[in-house]
Amino acid sequence: MYEQSKKLFDQAKNVIPGGVNSPVRAFKSVGGTPIFMKSAKGAYLYDVDGNRYIDYINSWGPMILGHAYEPVINAIQEYAGYSTSFGAPTELETKIAELIVSMVPNIDMVRMVNSGTEACMSAMRVARGYTGRNKFVKFTGNYHGHADAFLVNAGSGVATLGIQSVPGVTQTVAEDTLTVPYNNLPAVENLVKEYPDQIAAIIVEPVAGNMGCILPQQGFLDGLRYICDEHNILLIFDEVMTGFRLARGGAQELFNIKADLVTFGKIIGAGMPVGAFAGRKEIMENVAPAGKVYQAGTLSGNPIAMIAGYTLLQTLNDNPDIYRQLAEKTAYLSGGLQSVLNAAGIVHQVNSIGSMLSVHFAEYPIIDFDAASGANNELFKRFFHSMLEKGIYLPPSAFESWFISNALTIEDLDETIAAAKSSIASLK
Repeated sequence: MYEQSKKLFDQAKNVIPGGVNSPVRAFKSVGGTPIFMKSAKGAYLYDVDGNRYIDYINSWGPMILGHAYEPVINAIQEYAGYSTSFGAPTELETKIAELIVSMVPNIDMVRMVNSGTEACMSAMRVARGYTGRNKFVKFTGNYHGHADAFLVNAGSGVATLGIQSVPGVTQTVAEDTLTVPYNNLPAVENLVKEYPDQIAAIIVEPVAGNMGCILPQQGFLDGLRYICDEHNILLIFDEVMTGFRLARGGAQELFNIKADLVTFGKIIGAGMPVGAFAGRKEIMENVAPAGKVYQAGTLSGNPIAMIAGYTLLQTLNDNPDIYRQLAEKTAYLSGGLQSVLNAAGIVHQVNSIGSMLSVHFAEYPIIDFDAASGANNELFKRFFHSMLEKGIYLPPSAFESWFISNALTIEDLDETIAAAKSSIASLK
């Protein structure tokens, strides 16, 4: 079934570390051979062996309208004829920045970068430069990219591979990273008391997506905002996953919480390699060349990424009903999965919000990384492979959120629910 993928994986391991260019793709958490893809359209992936899959990864979030969305493809093809890179300003960069500012609450300025990692790294540098402080708070299991300071108690591939400490991250860097459990306000308050006037920022995934989909508990985000206001700390929302996915204005709009800085990922490039950080003018004007906090990138604002992202975001902006449709599809799938698992007598938690969800085989609520780690992740591995064999492509880790695209039909969701029913029956 996967013969060509196996052959390509063996070939890749000779020239690429681990055979992949991002660790979670290696299937180490679930075992087996990673699937090599050849093409995608709408809700479906097609691998090199000719298999079709209903996709619940969607390039880890950005393919919110499905793969090869025709207006985006047409725009990319047109702009590629002008040049794939200039290394000089274009009007398009201003247009997409204006669009983002019009869609997202509480931001005045945007700086384009090339990845979510770079966005979070740069936002933290700005926070430190603006406040004159060095330490910051992050939450165990939240993943903000692979910059040194963020790899302390991180989620995503770090959690998937069980890496407790990362070689190459110096002790000095690690000492400035203060970690506490997600959804635990008292722990944050204790850290702020322990390090008075030393904390520059609190960075958080407003909805965690890198230890499964984990929602903020009532009052958690409001509490962070209050603590930051009381102690002159900047609140950074890492919206690499949630931005433009949970709502037109992201988590800030959905939860009515104002962040001081916000980071975005590939969705602002419709899946192209791009990211951005944004915030109020008084903070963002500290970024060079307006200010002294240096950040640069030859490919920042790349025209192909900009036109792809502008086309996608304009579609979302002009059609707010898309978010209702996505939420209805997610609720339909979540309800169907829960019915199947209940009927089979399998203890489980299905966390979902907007167009994100995850399934955890546990009898207790999944509210933080420890809870996610304590679930029956061995059962998840077996469930993953059974679903894969039935043409359902889930994230190859219990520590990753599923992403719903609006290209999915009710028939696709029914096929997924039926596959889950069959899979669970075979695993009991």
